[in-house]
Amino acid sequence: MSVQSKAIPVKLTPFGAAFAGALGGCFSTAVVYPLDVAKTRIQASKGKSKAEMSMFPILMRILEKEGIMGWYRGFWATMLNTFSMQYAYFFFYSFVRGSYISRLTNKLPPGSPVPALSTAAELLLGAVAGALAQIFTIPVSVIATRQQVGKGKGSSNGDDSFLGVAREIVEEEGVGGLWLGIKPGLVLTVNPAITYGVFERVKSLFVAAQLKAGSGDKLSAGLSFLVGATSKTLATVVTYPYIMAKVRIQTRTADDDAAEAGHLPPPAAHKPHHDHSGLKHPGALDILAEVMKKEGPAGWYRGMAAQITKAVLSQALLFMSKEQFEQWVLALMVLWARMN
Repeated sequence: MSVQSKAIPVKLTPFGAAFAGALGGCFSTAVVYPLDVAKTRIQASKGKSKAEMSMFPILMRILEKEGIMGWYRGFWATMLNTFSMQYAYFFFYSFVRGSYISRLTNKLPPGSPVPALSTAAELLLGAVAGALAQIFTIPVSVIATRQQVGKGKGSSNGDDSFLGVAREIVEEEGVGGLWLGIKPGLVLTVNPAITYGVFERVKSLFVAAQLKAGSGDKLSAGLSFLVGATSKTLATVVTYPYIMAKVRIQTRTADDDAAEAGHLPPPAAHKPHHDHSGLKHPGALDILAEVMKKEGPAGWYRGMAAQITKAVLSQALLFMSKEQFEQWVLALMVLWARMN
């Protein structure tokens, strides 16, 4: 009696693509993690000296004061944030984009080639995916950011672990404090949308040129790095003021806002927890207006060089490694299908 074997997957499902993207995101973030800590501290800083605005002096100061582990402050929270954010983004992006292309294809005669999406469509699909991912993952981002700048001291016993910082935020500001920065975060969904939209558009041009030349439909690692770096640089320059504002919102504690409002002495002079009822956190536009008043237009771009360096290296590494991770995940899916 013949036995019909289970179908072997020939392409990644949205879950598989999301898992591969998340693994690639964790890998690329881990490689450049000390740069991530330095750029976050630069963005959160209000100083104006060169040493407070340059990546290398920041890294050396962290090493001197906190040791090598200072370069990896908040590492595991950031890895969790990166994995969850990348997984959610790639899942929603793959699902939304696949559904959209399927709808377009169903309207075409059988056998017609898959239509190329317009840049506007790529940006819109990326923004939708990014917004959905932000809503589900931003609490981990808030905790990781506070750990990186050393503001998470724990709620009661000096515990600066992931759960300790989370407990501190909830005790100070309620559960809603875990979603600090959600509004600028939603605005910043245009960042990955621009990145992936530009990447897909430029990639399609290179692939079309390669197919005409008979050299295959895959970009080389070097070309993927170059296209990815260009895409991320463009997205970072366009959205940077909001990136900086989001970091400052997430690193500001309720005590910081109370002190600036004149309700409390400077944070170092009092205990960490107070009743802040009725005290409103400044929003992104408030932060940008404050920075413009104190530092001028250049303040909006404090730490942009560090952001671009970290983001471009991380994103380019992600684009370089994503296809490899996709192949590994697909191989695991095939193995699993054969075993079951």
